[in-house]
Amino acid sequence: MTEVFDFDREIDRSNSNSAKWEKYRNRDILPMWVADTDFAVAPAIQQALHTRAEHPVFGYTQTPAHLVELLVARMQRLYDWKIDPEWLVLLPGIVGALYLACRANGAPGDRVYLPSIIYPPFAKAPGFNAMVNQPVPMCLHEQQMIIDMDWLEQQPKSPGQLLLFCNPQNPGGTVYRRAELQRLAEIVEQRELVLVSDEIHCDLILDQDKAHVPIASLNSQVEQSSITLMAPSKTFNLAGLGCAFAIVPNPALRKGMKTNPFIVPHVNIMGLAAAEAAYEFGDEWNRQQCEYLAANRDYLIDVINRIPGLRLGPIEATYLAWIDVSELALEDPMEFFENAGVGMSPGGEFGDPTHMRLNFGCPRSRVEQAVDRIRTAVEALDQAPSVHG
Repeated sequence: MTEVFDFDREIDRSNSNSAKWEKYRNRDILPMWVADTDFAVAPAIQQALHTRAEHPVFGYTQTPAHLVELLVARMQRLYDWKIDPEWLVLLPGIVGALYLACRANGAPGDRVYLPSIIYPPFAKAPGFNAMVNQPVPMCLHEQQMIIDMDWLEQQPKSPGQLLLFCNPQNPGGTVYRRAELQRLAEIVEQRELVLVSDEIHCDLILDQDKAHVPIASLNSQVEQSSITLMAPSKTFNLAGLGCAFAIVPNPALRKGMKTNPFIVPHVNIMGLAAAEAAYEFGDEWNRQQCEYLAANRDYLIDVINRIPGLRLGPIEATYLAWIDVSELALEDPMEFFENAGVGMSPGGEFGDPTHMRLNFGCPRSRVEQAVDRIRTAVEALDQAPSVHG
């Protein structure tokens, strides 16, 4: 009999050193900003951590062979992508991997293409190596936010260029279609780009008629030009354990991701144990999680779009809602919503100050409470014109 997991359960994360909850400690503000969820980790993962903790020694460790086997099998099973175990590079996190990829595959002054609306570390990573950001405009295609490939094709070609890519897209929730990825792969090949593809949200697809496609799986040409980044952290709520991996088929690119062992530390013991359990036993838990998140998503889209001045488009993946607040003409949207009792991420950090990002990876009761607070604050704007810019 299939175990049923309880995502409605409220878990008190106070006094647990949670970055998400400590930000608004002792304030009546719902923390719905940083991208971790408030769901209990899958029981199989908890048990694996307990089992490893019972061993009294926590010395230097190596990547479990079984974890490598699980990752290879997972790529084949989910994406029909046959990868070699040697292509895997275990890393403590995606953000560090972005920085490392820029440092290893470019020189100061080189141009780095990246989406103009994107997760903030994308915009910071090139500067770590004195490289130059070149934002790629975003456009709407089938109501979804994607990079403007027409614009990218028209840019002057020069050596040493990187493209930082994100699929599913954060913060927009877009799942790129195979045809879109094929076109992007052609651009990568024609322009001789190194493609760094952040696919950390690949297991959080909310629509059954959508499917994640790793761009490197399309053909051998783009495969040899790609560094694919994945992790169990977003899917299985393991961000505090620091475990991620890169799939790097090209030996030269892979060498660059492995040549800084004193800058980038090894994955810790508990992160490896959690990842191994997640990928071996976590699929049913995640299937139920995605169903729950899809219901939260549907509720949000319905009620947010009923509030005058707010707009929320389709969300195909992730537990992140990209809310358009431009019609409210607020001087400081983040302050306005914090005063309303909802702590979201300001869109300016992602490249668009007319939006706010809301994390709905939490029990429905909290989503409903947040919406009630947002609605009350927005409806009161007519009585408080001073908040307008």
